Amino acid sequence: MPSTAPRDVDLLIEARWILPMSDGLPTLEDHAIAMHDGHLLGPWPQSEARHHVRPLRVVRLDHHALLPGLINAHNHAGMSLMRGFADDLPLMTWLNDHIWPAEAAHVNPDFVAAGTRLACAEMLRGGTTTFADMYLAPEAVAGVVERLGMRVQLCTPLIDFPTPWAPDFAIGLTKTEALLERYRDHPRISLALGPHAPYTVSDESLTRLHDAHLRLGLPIQMHVHETADEVEQGLAKDGKRPLARLFEAGLLGPHFQAVHMTQIDDQDLAILRETDTRIVHCPQSNLKLASGFCPVARLLDAGITVALGTDGAASNNDLDMFDELKCAALLAKGVSGDAAALPAMAALAMATREGAKALGLEARLGQLHQGFEADVIAVDLERLNTAPVHHPASAVVYAMQSQQVSHVWIGGQPYLTDSEFEALDAEAILANTHHYQNAMTATASQGKERM
Repeated sequence: MPSTAPRDVDLLIEARWILPMSDGLPTLEDHAIAMHDGHLLGPWPQSEARHHVRPLRVVRLDHHALLPGLINAHNHAGMSLMRGFADDLPLMTWLNDHIWPAEAAHVNPDFVAAGTRLACAEMLRGGTTTFADMYLAPEAVAGVVERLGMRVQLCTPLIDFPTPWAPDFAIGLTKTEALLERYRDHPRISLALGPHAPYTVSDESLTRLHDAHLRLGLPIQMHVHETADEVEQGLAKDGKRPLARLFEAGLLGPHFQAVHMTQIDDQDLAILRETDTRIVHCPQSNLKLASGFCPVARLLDAGITVALGTDGAASNNDLDMFDELKCAALLAKGVSGDAAALPAMAALAMATREGAKALGLEARLGQLHQGFEADVIAVDLERLNTAPVHHPASAVVYAMQSQQVSHVWIGGQPYLTDSEFEALDAEAILANTHHYQNAMTATASQGKERM
């Protein structure tokens, strides 16, 4: 027991369970954690908490588990306006015949901002407090995130052909540098280089990417080995698997976030281990597009960091990280043939601690740990679908629904309280969403008439 007087703090939360997601710290029962000036103190047993702190406010959650805010390590938030637009198609047909033409017709900064507002509302309601976004008009995404208060890693869209953001790869890098100057010291917005995929980035552009990474010190996020066809095309074109090509270009390392990685042979695994490259697993998108299965259990056995992402709502079709957690855990068992593969706590780590590590934020996010940012969510487990709770982590991963998220704090500020948004206007967001839906429907109808 401390000999000094209790410290004044903003908030004390007393909960039935706390899942700190810290190495070596198990699930805690009847504990409390405090928030002050946007950071965490504790946790302590509830019987001891008042010896440490004197809270301005107390929130008591007798049926809840506290978790770190979830981290969605790969998203295309603006594409939420394309949810259900082109379903039941393989990846390249989906991209070439539907998504890219729709983007050419509709995407501008206002479109991206509207889609991002919808995505952020959905993510906040489901307990996601940080996301990595790779989409057009990243400055529009940054503006929305600044107003809403979430955390984002902006992966600037870099691709060899013209997009609504930049006419080519080189101009994309120039715009990235300008965006970096604007947000370099922002507490909630960070930047990453976001080359689309090996098949849309030439060797010359990979050289530019390598130089930019060294010069700017930014991480890299890229779709890699999303499908078997991508690997086969790489072998036919260069005589190399795409991951090997990236390795030879000097791009891989702990700063590199390889998204999807459904195709991994022994050579790939050796490269990933040697370079400590981070993987972002998007199980539901991979399943929906029939892209393949990321061998998560094999990666974890090899000591490779694996984070979790939803991908965009156009290929998922939601941004529900709890749904993604369950899918990841079950899929790992089915793919490996091992029912013990990816147990509940390991799956939760992918959406919290390991997600922070993949994004280079492990020193301040992803754990309920003394001094970390106060990004905390509470989930109500006293529901018909989660009771009885023998093991809280198992209840959260295998039985819980995202609507059971009751509270969300980011930097110690409340965003969801008793399942209601504090300030976000969901009705206005939905009205704006329908405006863009009507515009897309009208354009599609006009196209059919001309055929």
